[in-house]
Amino acid sequence: MNAGKASVSYEVLNPWAEADPIPLKGLAPRVTDLAGKKIGLLCNNKRAAPLILNVTERILKERFPTSEISWFRARSFSVSSLEPENLAKFEDWIKGVDAVVAAVGD
Repeated sequence: MNAGKASVSYEVLNPWAEADPIPLKGLAPRVTDLAGKKIGLLCNNKRAAPLILNVTERILKERFPTSEISWFRARSFSVSSLEPENLAKFEDWIKGVDAVVAAVGD
């Protein structure tokens, strides 16, 4: 150490905490094949959403001709709020499909 100079030391800390990783888990098991499945198309009623889902429906029917398509159309722009008066209808619809494709349409 040089005379008259203070000794400085630094401790470097890692901002990443040690944590047990939580395995990712989906809301429902993935469908492995769409053939013969009932596919729901969830439309939020924005201007482009029905157009997107019309094309999606056509492509799905071309690729999976034995599949069945079922639509749920929200009356407002926000499907996340699902109008209370339609909630039971939505819950019945969702129980009847094997997979869902949603379009935002912005």
